Amino acid sequence: MDRQWQRTTPNGTRGGRALVMVAALLLTMVALIGHGGEVPDRVGSPAVGSSTPVELAAPETMDLNCVTTVVEQALVNIHAVAEPFGAGAAGSGIVLTADGQVLTSHHVVKGADRVTVTDVGTGETYDAVVLGYDSDADIALLDLPAATRLPVATIGSSAGLHLSEEVLAIGNAGGTGGTPTAVHGPLTALDSTIVAVNSSDLSRKSLRGMLEVEAAITSGQSGGALVDRSASVVGVIAAASGDPEQVRLHPPNGYAVPIDSAMHVVEQIRAGRPTDTVHIGPTATLGVLVSDALPAGTGARVDVAVYDMPAQNAGMGAGDVIVSVDDHPVTSARAVRAELNVRKPNDTIRLGLEGAGGQRTVSVVLISGPPK
Repeated sequence: MDRQWQRTTPNGTRGGRALVMVAALLLTMVALIGHGGEVPDRVGSPAVGSSTPVELAAPETMDLNCVTTVVEQALVNIHAVAEPFGAGAAGSGIVLTADGQVLTSHHVVKGADRVTVTDVGTGETYDAVVLGYDSDADIALLDLPAATRLPVATIGSSAGLHLSEEVLAIGNAGGTGGTPTAVHGPLTALDSTIVAVNSSDLSRKSLRGMLEVEAAITSGQSGGALVDRSASVVGVIAAASGDPEQVRLHPPNGYAVPIDSAMHVVEQIRAGRPTDTVHIGPTATLGVLVSDALPAGTGARVDVAVYDMPAQNAGMGAGDVIVSVDDHPVTSARAVRAELNVRKPNDTIRLGLEGAGGQRTVSVVLISGPPK
């Protein structure tokens, strides 16, 4: 995860100016909004970065009841559990295929050992398998092996969206399950960058190219649908900002991954094409927490080698510096994560190490773990 704080400046889109002004007056809350203990809140300074001229949409009335009724049939509620403590998180998902492929936010299932999905229309619950994910894009694709004949969402395009166009955000507000909650408002930016800090480990992450909507999106709606007036999905809900204590002065905003970007990730996962950010299938785990070694560019320092995990069993410990993976030099913690991202459980990797004991090489067999 990117740890560098980044603050962008507005360049002429209306949503960017408003949010930067808010951030100057108070620390604007930006949260990845899966609901639950293991999904961290995030705080940051959202802004917009787009040099492309944008066109204001002509005001058009959305039939809110009709659109909500159509869309909610193709949504699911998601519950993710992390062992061994049973910490839970809740979010939303969008049904892509009748046989159970579901689009959601990566952070909803991050760290989960078990994921279950409930069909909003029927109340039936399914076990879910994570087919793949892109942590940088905050997108994940699930599969419900036992599902059949699910209602499918209409996938639109985010390419033709305009500022001021009214959209509707719908998902599992509060993580309570049941009927999804819908809120609506105008699009206020088409290319926002949210700089966020993870409150659990203070790591920072930038989500770029986001759609911004002036609507009170809330916890649990992550992975839900942002839809246009024709009930077509144009975005995947990911984050919210605003201070609940000062909602009159600083109205909340929601953020969504454009559906064109989300579906690009989906197609990569379906095609089985892993990259340094797109992971396919079960997650391979080494069992370490790493950070950039000092001086910069010299490798990844092992901060923690988790007990009885592959790294610790291979003799690795805190203070070791990973300098190569399978004889390929690595210069940072991010580089190590990218190498592991394309590996699978039961793969054997060779790690070049430097530490108190000098230089050495260890072979480690990776095991299966929760999505990272």
